[in-house]
Amino acid sequence: MLDAIHWDTDLIRRYDQAGPRYTSYPTAAQFHSGIGPFDLLHALRDSRQAQRPISLYLHVPFCAHVCYYCACNKVITKDRGRAQAYLRELGHEIAIVGRHLDRSQTIEQLHFGGGTPTFLSHDELRQLMGQLREHFSLLDDDSGDYSIEIDPREADWSTMGLLRELGFNRISIGVQDLDPAVQRAVNRLQSLEETRAIVEAAHTLQFRSVNIDLIYGLPLQTPASFATTLSEVIALQPDRLSLFNYAHLPERFMPQRRIERGDLPSPGDKLTILHNSIEQLRAAGYRHIGMDHFALADDDLAIAQEDGSLQRNFQGYTTHGHCDLIGLGVSAISQVGDLYCQNSSDLADYQQHLSSGQLATQRGLHCNGDDRLRRAVIQRLICDFSLRFADIERDHGIDFRHYFSAAWPQLQQMARDGLIGLDNQAIVVQPAGRLLVRALCMVFDRYLHQHGQQRFSQVI
Repeated sequence: MLDAIHWDTDLIRRYDQAGPRYTSYPTAAQFHSGIGPFDLLHALRDSRQAQRPISLYLHVPFCAHVCYYCACNKVITKDRGRAQAYLRELGHEIAIVGRHLDRSQTIEQLHFGGGTPTFLSHDELRQLMGQLREHFSLLDDDSGDYSIEIDPREADWSTMGLLRELGFNRISIGVQDLDPAVQRAVNRLQSLEETRAIVEAAHTLQFRSVNIDLIYGLPLQTPASFATTLSEVIALQPDRLSLFNYAHLPERFMPQRRIERGDLPSPGDKLTILHNSIEQLRAAGYRHIGMDHFALADDDLAIAQEDGSLQRNFQGYTTHGHCDLIGLGVSAISQVGDLYCQNSSDLADYQQHLSSGQLATQRGLHCNGDDRLRRAVIQRLICDFSLRFADIERDHGIDFRHYFSAAWPQLQQMARDGLIGLDNQAIVVQPAGRLLVRALCMVFDRYLHQHGQQRFSQVI
């Protein structure tokens, strides 16, 4: 089976290391300050000339409450008025970027992330979508994939109705865990009833897809308690479900310092939670797409994986990897052609740049030929769990065995360990290696030794 997983505890312990999630290659760890606004404008010109379709990401950083586990770029405030200055400068960014694209470049994908996008008032959401429609070619026939992240504590039926009216047809709901003790430990009190109300509204209003995010490894979680959470979530029948690994990095993310290390589940319990969860999801009809993503068999991601068109970018697994990705807002990342670039992650700095009429692009990189080659290898492994050398050789004009001769001994060891099948024609990820595919991708990452692994979360 395409999504078969074989659980091998010894193998997992040997290969469970810190490594990138490969939403891009090179990863954001390689971004440098030599990239600025003019690089983005030149890339947008090339995109316009090539008439490439667009995927838009908008970052709304505001949250009314702090969740102790969170590592997102966010601003915690009860003052809803703080969004006004941000939206003003975001509007300037929308106008500048829109001027450098052609109206024939349709917005196939749109995603509002955060933070909490529904922190914004109904009027602010209307205004923001109006600006996007003024400066970009949004689809009006509901054929695009237009999604928004929702905190059920910050939304109700009227909010859902507004979002559907504005053109959103997909939602992603943060749940993390439904156990009250775990919720108190991470400062996110959210009842099952609140979550169910949003899911029911989405189904009634004919949203096309519902995704629910969960996190394993949070304080006070046990295999039994998380199994109960997952059972209740499965009963809501989301189309997709993400099961993220909590990475406890209090030295990097200040809110995590409020979490007692002694309350975290043991490594053994954490593995048990993951193992049991995979079995629960498979029994409920969910397919393992890759890493921490699961979807029903008729979901677009599952279908794309079957036909070989699944891709991965800064928004995770996607069916829109052929689009140029433009990130708008503080800390947002763009991938336009061979340019990766990121806006300033500091809210005041971001707003100051836009208020002076300049884009806030602050760092990034240009991909070279080696980057493009390794990106193609990693993309196919992490999406298809297989790689035909002839495809890479044809597209990049290399001899695979010769080009990656230094990596061959590691690949042979992985083959002996049962992670992969390896011959002179292909790599095929075995059922025991699916959960460890990031470790396989790391073999092809030539930058790892430069930035070390301490920046990244564990593979499992």
